[in-house]
Formats: sequence, structure tokens, C-alpha cells
Amino acid sequence: NKSYLQKFAINLKRIRKEKGLTQDDFSAINGISRSTIAMLETVKTDVTLSKLKIIADLMNVSPKDLLDFE
Repeated sequence: NKSYLQKFAINLKRIRKEKGLTQDDFSAINGISRSTIAMLETVKTDVTLSKLKIIADLMNVSPKDLLDFE
């Protein structure tokens, strides 16, 4: 079941756009490749806990905000 990944992807893209960042911009500040960000946002790969923490810290949100499934 990939529903949790789909919800993560929606939250990641929404928060990234709220911060005014393109995938390229976000990649430049976090060290995660743009292609990985694209795959995360399109549910083509799973997020690791370490990447989740990096993304949350750089977006100044909690991991829960990215994993909020309600």
C-alpha cells in the first residue's frame, strides 16, 4: 500500500512550493539530488528516515508535517 507515500509526496510538494522553492532550488540547499526530489514527489521512491529529517529541518517543519496523513 503506497497511500502513505502518496500523502508524503503531496505534503512535500505543497510545503516546498509554499516556501517558494523549485526542485532545483531545494536540491541546491539540501544536498539531495533534484531527481530524487522528483521521485519522492511522484512516489517513484520511498523516503528514508535520514532524508525525512534533512528535508524537515531545511523546510523548518517537523517530520510530522510531512507525514500528516489527515
